[in-house]
Parts: sequence; C-alpha cells; structure tokens
Amino acid sequence: MKKITSTLIAPTFLLLSLNTQANPIPATEDGLLGLYSADNFTITDGQCQDCATIPQALWYFKKELIAVPKKVMPIAVVSKADFTLQEVVKNQDEKALPPLVWLSSQYVIPQARLNDNGTMVIETSSLTSPFFITNKIPSNLSYWNDSTLQFFKQRDVRLRGELTDKGFTARTVWPLDFKIDANANLNALNTNESLKSLVQYENGGAKSVYESRLLWEKAPGVAKEVAGKAVLAFMLNGAQGDDDEAHGGHFAVVTGRMEADGNYSRWLVNNYYNLAANSEKGIIAGITPMDKYLADLNSGQSFYRPSYMLVAVLKSDTVPSQFQATTNRIYNHFYRNDFVYDHSRNNCAGTSIDTLRALGWNIPTRGVESQLKATAAYIYVAATEMSLSKGRAIYDYLNTETTRLFPAVTFDAIGENLLLGANQWSSKLYTDHNPTTPFMRQISEDIEAIYFVRIPQIPSSRAFGLAPVYSFDQYMHQAPADRSQWKIIPTTPNPLPEALKDGAALKLASPSLLPLPVAAVLMFIVGGLTWLIRKLLKRNARN
Repeated sequence: MKKITSTLIAPTFLLLSLNTQANPIPATEDGLLGLYSADNFTITDGQCQDCATIPQALWYFKKELIAVPKKVMPIAVVSKADFTLQEVVKNQDEKALPPLVWLSSQYVIPQARLNDNGTMVIETSSLTSPFFITNKIPSNLSYWNDSTLQFFKQRDVRLRGELTDKGFTARTVWPLDFKIDANANLNALNTNESLKSLVQYENGGAKSVYESRLLWEKAPGVAKEVAGKAVLAFMLNGAQGDDDEAHGGHFAVVTGRMEADGNYSRWLVNNYYNLAANSEKGIIAGITPMDKYLADLNSGQSFYRPSYMLVAVLKSDTVPSQFQATTNRIYNHFYRNDFVYDHSRNNCAGTSIDTLRALGWNIPTRGVESQLKATAAYIYVAATEMSLSKGRAIYDYLNTETTRLFPAVTFDAIGENLLLGANQWSSKLYTDHNPTTPFMRQISEDIEAIYFVRIPQIPSSRAFGLAPVYSFDQYMHQAPADRSQWKIIPTTPNPLPEALKDGAALKLASPSLLPLPVAAVLMFIVGGLTWLIRKLLKRNARN
C-alpha cells in the first residue's frame, strides 16, 4: 500500500484541547467500522496499485482516502457480469468485507471539546493542539459559520481529519450527545401518532431538539441491555431548504453494533447516490461511517436537512450481516455500472428496499401514483418542454411503485411493517394468513428493541430543510408553482471511462421515449381526429 500524506489546507483556525485518551489515533485503530473490526482494513486512496478492490471502485475514489480490506482478509467479489439481486443473495459470503469504506480521513479524535474562545479545556489535562477545518468545496453552497461554532462548543465532539506538524485539520465534526438513549423508558406510538407524524413534526424538525425514543421492546427492561448487540437501521433524510430538486429526501440502510454509551458514529451507512455526476457537496456513493455521512463539513447530510432513523436492535448478527454482505457485493456491480442510478427506477430508496425484499423481507407495496396521471403528465411535459425525454422522466416518476420511489414512503413502509411484525411474524395466527420467510422469522426471533431517532439540522450558512414529501402532489405543493423559480444546484458529469466498462453496462438499454400507454392514448387521439376530419370532409363534399 502507498503511504498517504495530507495535503489539506486549513482556512479556519481554532484551538483544540485533548485529554490523554483523546489523542488522534489512526482510523483503523478506532475499534469498529459497522459490524467489522477496523483493524481488518488498511488506509489508502483510489490510486492503490495492489488492492483487491475492483478498479472501477478505485476510480471513483481516486482522490479520496478509503479503507480497504487487508490482503489476508476476504473481500466481496463480482461473480457474474449479468447482475441480478437473486444471484447476489444466493451467493453471498457473510465473511467477505466491503470492497472499500469511504473514510476521507486518516485520523480520529474520539472525544474533544471547544470552549468559548475556541480553546479546549480538559480538567484532567492542559494539553492543547492547534485545530483547523478543511476547505469548503467551491460548489458547496454552505459551510461552517459562527452558528456552527456556537452549536459545537456546547458539547463534546468526535472528529475525523488529518494530523500535521501544524495541528489537526478536521473534515468531520460529530456531536457526541447525538446518541441512542438505552436508559429510556418505553414510549410507544399512541393512537394519534404514526411514523409519518413523527417525521413531519415541527415541519420536519430541522430546528427541533434531538430525540431518541424507545418505540418497542420485546419485554420490559430488555432495551436497557442492548450494549454490544447488532443493529439494522433505516435512515431518512429530509428535504433540502434551498434545492427544489431535493424535496423527496434521501434513504439509506445502516448496520452496526450498539455501544454502551449509545454512540452510533461508527455504524456503516450504505449510501446510494448518482455516480454519473459530480456532487456539488463532494458526495460519492459508497459505504461510509455514520459520523462522516451526517457530519462531514462539506458532504454531511445534517448540514443540509433534518434526518430520522429507525433502529432495530437484534440479539444476533445474522440479519444485519446478511444485508451487509449482500450490499457489499451490490456495490461492486454498482461501481462497474452493471446497473445505473436512476431517480425514478433505481434510486437510493428503490435499490435499498429491493435488496431487503430479495433477502426475503416481504415489505408490502403501496402501488403507483396513477397510470392516468402519468400518461397525462407525459403529454403535458413533452408538449410544454418540447422534450420527449423530460416527458418520459415524469412518466416514470408517476408510474414507479411508491415504496421504491419516495424515501419517506420507503421509510414508512419498512417501519410500519417492522413494528407490526416484531410481535407477529413468528406467531401461528399470523403465518397462517401471511406466510413469512426465513429472513422475516429471523428478525422476529432476534429483535429486542426499536428506537426512533430525530436528528435536527446542524446550524450553518445553509437554509434549514423540511420534512420529505410522501407523494408527487405534495412535492409540487412544496416546490414553487413556477418551475422557472426553482432553486436548482447544477452538477457536472462524471462518466466511468469506457475502458473500465467491462460488464453489463455495455448492454444496458434505455427505455423508449414513448411509453406504450402514452402511445396508445396518442393513437386513440390521432385516430379520433382522423375520423372527425374525414367525416367533416365528406360532409363538405356533399354540400
């Protein structure tokens, strides 16, 4: 592996005080990466020449610090060029590590604190170190400001960044009081509440107080004994406040292990994003630690919108290990472009819930918005925008099953089924009418507690976000009625080089610009007009 040296420039200066337990440590000595031991990985970048990680994955991270499995460790592989979820599930290897984990930083400071003057004061030590924050990406619309400092100096923080002879440059700043309260008493949903109402509380809760709420436990007191147990969690990020293409929010599935203090910063988030474009915030689709996913100073979701998480605590690793092992292999296919991110057909929500269903979780579907509405919208948009491709795009949005389309609906469907199934999946009464699968029975057998977590937005120069929408009509109501008034953040293309496309990507077919139902309607209209014109011509001829 090549030696990595830091080239970060620090534009902002603060002072950080460290106690003897909180000195910067290599990220691979940080204990855990999700369910995996961090010391099973080594830190490199995408230009690594001797990694087992596939070259397509390395290409996307050519300028980024990543953790890759050590040579002695098993790694997820691509076994077939013809990608199917069923094939991946059938041939998964639960011992195989992810092809890479996006860390972005070499070092971690597990605990630190800023005082009013920007100087950390620790009672047990007077040791201090210069502290900087990484540069703002030029295309990023927001960044750390005084409100961010006011927020972080009130609490202990966890940091990821680079250590140089000048000090520590942070790329991720994580509030340590954002944690699971394992001592909380049961506070189940009442008759006037739902997961949707929790998400929509205070218009999405961007400015609300952080909340960790125990919604369900298998037996009284069980939730107080969850330390060390595995989790399968579901992350929903809200609507952005200054991007009218982002009212739908974002969705990801998370795996990890409960810690005694409720800290979940080291859980792994399986984040699907569009690989074909350069994110204005520097986001790259991949498996990444929770603290980086939410609190990276440029790409962290919590700097852009409120978030919500549903956490299932399980007494064995079986279910989250199966999910993570499957996802590890899916990412190999994703980086090869064996399937391509699509905002309607293969987005973050659809890819995630497809994986859960392929594993055997029969999460109920909720249908499409409306075939009639989809057809009418196609004709309207194609005509007004003079673009068949834009017409096809709106048609696909309205004709995609909603648990695969809207992150909020995905979150709601999974959560509702999880709360229902926790008590019922293994009972004879339930299975007689709703046959379950081994995967569902394993969840029912292992699940011990379910938490809802509300994560407010971290203050910065960014506008505050909102709750994500649950339907296309709600989307259009939340965005400006005049599309010319929409705030849209442009991106630049990031195509995988042709030389690296050696799989199914070469055979991908784009959908027809004219969907069959639309073609049928147009033929009916044209046929009707033709009949009417002929009838009028015959009448005129007789006269």
